[in-house]
Amino acid sequence: MTVQGSENSSRRGRRSSTMGGMPLNDMPWWRWRCNVRSALHMLSDPAFQRDVWLAGVEGYGDVTDAVYRLVEDTWLDNWSAEKYVGTIFRDSQEAALVDTAVLRVLRIMHQVGPDAPVAVYLEHPQWPEAVRAAQDAHLRLAASDGDDPAAVPRSLEALRILTTAI
Repeated sequence: MTVQGSENSSRRGRRSSTMGGMPLNDMPWWRWRCNVRSALHMLSDPAFQRDVWLAGVEGYGDVTDAVYRLVEDTWLDNWSAEKYVGTIFRDSQEAALVDTAVLRVLRIMHQVGPDAPVAVYLEHPQWPEAVRAAQDAHLRLAASDGDDPAAVPRSLEALRILTTAI
């Protein structure tokens, strides 16, 4: 089946329509980008971590879930985000920031174990450094997508709806 260009085609140099402020379909692997952005958003927000993860609020997963969302489809635990420039990431700067965040978060995960309670992650001496790296990546990706980086992280259900749309 041949698909003809549409008015919303990113190949015309325009952003496609948005859902919840995030452009859809302007990156070939936009669903993976949504998952990476969601994970970075949660990993970058200490207030969210305290008020949601530490408090055990349902619907957002935990640290381990965010880490898996960050690396599961992308295999960023095995190779550089640079491999995905043009498909998930817009440029080398985005990729470098994501690589830094992934490495810092994974280093802690390997030290404490994937099944460690949230508090163990948050109390780890290197956690603030991992949060800063995730913040840098989150801010860059959100700005690139024209999204509000200060918005509250979306629930996993909202992410599921977003990534199954269209």
